[in-house]
Amino acid sequence: MRTISVCVGSSCHLKGSYDIIRIFKALIKEHGLEDKWELKAEFCCNNCRNPVSVRVDDSEPYSVDLESAEAFFKEKILGA
Repeated sequence: MRTISVCVGSSCHLKGSYDIIRIFKALIKEHGLEDKWELKAEFCCNNCRNPVSVRVDDSEPYSVDLESAEAFFKEKILGA
């Protein structure tokens, strides 16, 4: 099973990490990927100056905001 980790540290929390988790959770369900992708919370990716940090498996953190969350999902998760 592959993993999507969303930072929920204080900086990312203030930038909307829980909204991004909600979006990813809905998209995973919508595309029937519950058996392929696990969604996790992660504390501080040391990327605090940027939008919410998201890792795919063990990748370096990507910076995702509410406006780019769905496009990120389509590119990095559906395109994987």
